Amino acid sequence: MKKILIYLVTITFVLMMLPGCKKFLEEKPDQKLVVPSSLEDFAALLNSANVFNNVDLVSLEINSDDYFLTDADLASLTSEPDRRMYSLQKDFLFSPSTNDWLAVYRAIYYANIVLEGLEGSELNRNAAFNELKGRALVFRAKCFLQAVSLWGKAYKLADDQDLGIPLRLNSDFNQPSERAGLKACYDKIIEDLNAAVPLLKDKSFHPFQPGKAAAYGLLSRVYLYMGRYADSELNASLCLKIFPDLLDYNIVSTADRYPFPLYNVEQVFNTFTPPATIVGSSRAKIVPELIGSYGVNDLRKGLYYLVTAGAYYFKGTYHQPALFFGIATDEMYLNLAECQVRAGMTTLGMETLNKLLIKRYKTGTFQPMIATNAADALNKVLLERRKELVMRGLRWMDIKRLNAEGQGIVLTRNINGVSYSLSPNDKAYVMPIPEDIVALTGMPQNER
Repeated sequence: MKKILIYLVTITFVLMMLPGCKKFLEEKPDQKLVVPSSLEDFAALLNSANVFNNVDLVSLEINSDDYFLTDADLASLTSEPDRRMYSLQKDFLFSPSTNDWLAVYRAIYYANIVLEGLEGSELNRNAAFNELKGRALVFRAKCFLQAVSLWGKAYKLADDQDLGIPLRLNSDFNQPSERAGLKACYDKIIEDLNAAVPLLKDKSFHPFQPGKAAAYGLLSRVYLYMGRYADSELNASLCLKIFPDLLDYNIVSTADRYPFPLYNVEQVFNTFTPPATIVGSSRAKIVPELIGSYGVNDLRKGLYYLVTAGAYYFKGTYHQPALFFGIATDEMYLNLAECQVRAGMTTLGMETLNKLLIKRYKTGTFQPMIATNAADALNKVLLERRKELVMRGLRWMDIKRLNAEGQGIVLTRNINGVSYSLSPNDKAYVMPIPEDIVALTGMPQNER
């Protein structure tokens, strides 16, 4: 039943993307085939990992500055959009048939089917009902957040005129897609997550499904992107009250191809992106300055990277062999430390950072970090954030938010002897909406 239901809903979604689909869909031979009605039906939709969990937006990582490609590797790519994205071109960065836009809005469509179906049903509003509603809200919010991170400005640079993404809040595909204001997008993400919190158990039955801790973790992430540091600190703390554990890297083997257990104690909410060719561990080489930032006793260097012919490649994913983009406790400790430092609690921020780092160094070698002043503390936290959260889909938004505060990070690619770069706060830090979507909907394109 689960596979049939998901298949039929997927077919409906695909058909809605095709010209002339309205007439076809008005002819409903048997509505019972495509309309979920029981709690089991809605749970089956939410349990579809191929819709909700393994569709995180790989473009968030393609655009990062943690890796580089050789000219030969770039030339050998089979995807022209990936090649254009890496080389910082302005347009045609997404394939018209399969792309991040389609993936994220398919998940949003599924979440809306669940939310609409639950609210329109006569089902008992019990704990199971609430749990499903809360999970659907978290999934939708996660998708909106990733989409606005890619196709919207850094929050601090935006004004009331800046556009974000379409906020699709129902499954009516005949309703035109219109871009909401960027700030309205962030408000909706926060609204969904706050609405989910009282509906959810502290921990879900499986890392693929969000519990209350996942909602807190996503709230901490979105508030950090917005520069609302007190709110990010609060939600990181709430997440860590439920999931306080850190993995001691001393018990993980550097000899393993994928060192980290699939569901380790740090995983709060497991979402990921399949290993794309361009950022795969056989092609994407880690930039030397990042490799050089690890100390001799820092276990992350041996656990995160494999070395081949003198080049470093990433292997330290929390979802082997895919790239883990979900919520984990190490990110929450880093969020907490950064927010504490920004609030003037320098000593407390260093103590929080040291709780993480002592689990990352060889036993008996770690010397607790001490900051000389607030600026030094912030620099230390941000450096450890860069070293810890490699290939997590977070660096692109970190560059955008930190540049909005004056950090001056320049994204650079060297290709065939030519240097291409994006200066801080360049318009090109906002991805173009896929051209076929603009042609289909008439929505305004992002300036590049």
